Amino acid sequence: MNWGEIVTPTMGYAELFLRGTAAYLGLTFLLRIVGRREAGGLGLGDLLVILLVVDAAGPGLLGEASTIGDSAILVVTVILWSVVIDAVSFRWPRLGLLFKPRPRPIIEDGRLNWSAMRRELMSASEVESQLRLHGVRDMSRVERAFIEPNGMVSIVMSEEPVNPEAQKHPDI
Repeated sequence: MNWGEIVTPTMGYAELFLRGTAAYLGLTFLLRIVGRREAGGLGLGDLLVILLVVDAAGPGLLGEASTIGDSAILVVTVILWSVVIDAVSFRWPRLGLLFKPRPRPIIEDGRLNWSAMRRELMSASEVESQLRLHGVRDMSRVERAFIEPNGMVSIVMSEEPVNPEAQKHPDI
């Protein structure tokens, strides 16, 4: 067994770094466009890092098309970009909006926000289902409900109905 053949990268460091960078940034952009609900309980960035690390490490471990060195450089590149984007988002929040989505209101003052629901491809019955999962029976008492960046729904309730007109469907 020749350890040099197993560990030494078969491509240049710069090419591997550029491949990892293109994959990470390209998929980050695509996932940012797609929406939040596809991620489940994970944040899109978390999901992206997991998928890319597994994909990058696989061939090197299995010996299919690259060496462990190739895989290691790609894995380090993906993790590096994840840390850089988190740091940029923390340091410059406005710039971070390009990479990190904000919560989107799907209910405001007891009323469904149809434009946000269309953007997230959510039907009224799906929103009602999320309200039931949170134990909410009366939409008129919901001040705000948000679809969070990780795809989950958070709800801010009011003691009094914030929109008596929304009591058309008191039992969700």
